[in-house]
Amino acid sequence: MNYTELTQSIQDYTENQETTFVSLIPTFVRQAEQRIFRTVTIPELRKNVTGAVSSGNQYLARPDDFLSVLSLAVVDGSGNYSYLLDKDVNFVREAYPLLSTQGLPKYYGLFDGDVFSGGSETSFGNFILGPTPDSNYVVELHYYYDPPSIVSSGESWLGENADTVLLYGSLIEAYTFMKGEPDMMSQYNSRYKEALQELSVIDAKTKRDNYRDGEPRQE
Repeated sequence: MNYTELTQSIQDYTENQETTFVSLIPTFVRQAEQRIFRTVTIPELRKNVTGAVSSGNQYLARPDDFLSVLSLAVVDGSGNYSYLLDKDVNFVREAYPLLSTQGLPKYYGLFDGDVFSGGSETSFGNFILGPTPDSNYVVELHYYYDPPSIVSSGESWLGENADTVLLYGSLIEAYTFMKGEPDMMSQYNSRYKEALQELSVIDAKTKRDNYRDGEPRQE
């Protein structure tokens, strides 16, 4: 299901083509996507990037689409990976109170968040590293992010592989705006939960390996 088909389905299900309602459909869809992406962690929400830290600088800028960390590693000149341990900023500060205490970083913490002004991001958050890097290192960050919305891209993984959960999630948002009948809202919620459960199976399967864990048991 592409965005054009999704938009038409929302209008058909709700039998609503009023101008204001139609203009808000992009908002309904984005709200549904956000709800879905905060509930399940399908592989398409994962991203891997490389960057660099410089000697004497204990801060590392986060990507602009960052949501949460899966792993952060420092790669030395020989290509060896050292995965950093997630710690609170207070721990890093107490363990390494002096900027001059340098070495191969062992820990990282979320130092600050993104800054917004005038309706847009003006700066992005940073990690703090401990100890302060004693050399220039390559870093590899594996993280969760929000993929492009079907609203802007026209197509998406959800639209192609989980169109039912996307449709009913959007209908819940649309029908909430319409202040629709409780019985119909209950039906939309029920179908949404069923579709979300099916999508959660994919989420669960990405966290196992049949070779190590064996085939999943059929109930």
